[in-house]
Amino acid sequence: MSDLLFSVFPNENFIDLGLYQFGRERCAPSHSYGPAARNHYLFHYVISGTGSLMADNSKGETIHYTIRSGQGFMIFPHQINTYIADNTLPWEYVWLEFDGLRVKEAVEIAGLSPDHPVYHAAFKDLREQMMDEMIYIVQNPDKSPFHLIGHLFLFMDYLTRSCASIRLSSTGRLRDFYIREALSFIEQNFQNDISVEDIARFCGLNRSYFGKIFKDTVGRSPQDFLMNYRMVKATELLKMTQLSIGDISNAVGYSNQLHFSRAFKNIYGISPRDWRKTHMIH
Repeated sequence: MSDLLFSVFPNENFIDLGLYQFGRERCAPSHSYGPAARNHYLFHYVISGTGSLMADNSKGETIHYTIRSGQGFMIFPHQINTYIADNTLPWEYVWLEFDGLRVKEAVEIAGLSPDHPVYHAAFKDLREQMMDEMIYIVQNPDKSPFHLIGHLFLFMDYLTRSCASIRLSSTGRLRDFYIREALSFIEQNFQNDISVEDIARFCGLNRSYFGKIFKDTVGRSPQDFLMNYRMVKATELLKMTQLSIGDISNAVGYSNQLHFSRAFKNIYGISPRDWRKTHMIH
């Protein structure tokens, strides 16, 4: 019989790095999960025991991996996977499901990809500190969201630094500069009628090149990011103010309230009015 500890994170309004759910499980022999796919990144670290991961690579081929204590595995958004505890020495693992602006780049720095999903640490002390951060999050679900996100940042730091394949080039640093400039421009101008061309022009880059490096770094197109950023700001106004839907629409850069409501529903699944009814702070 499995021994399971599981929690859902209460707040998703963190853009750089957000947490969705986390837990720890001592699995029963041959306990399995999947086949399934996730919407976000899901990292398991194996504390003890062993098991198997079957995951699709970038070519759509299902690859089998054997993973033991001291190792881990990353499940990527929309990747079909199944994982199974060993029959005689079942694993115990801790996991975090997360996503955000900086995640794709950090995961790449750690050397993890759909073709290389298994985590191998080059530095034992950093690996153990990473595990400690994961366990801390799992054991403290009642701490404030900002507190837990702080520990999630520490987890990401130990994850990347514990791997041998850290790759930081001068090109990467220059790219980071452009992305920081773009994010700063969006933060200061999201309420205005700005376009991707405006952001690229501010950075002094060709629109198509800017779109490519933005998606490579952030993991989504500039258009998608701008829309999601505006919607996060909209939820803050819906929750914290008495502004009308029309005023909030204008405040986040939508002169057409219908377009705003449609974009909001595409992301959250319900209208801004219905979202406010369930989240309004009285």
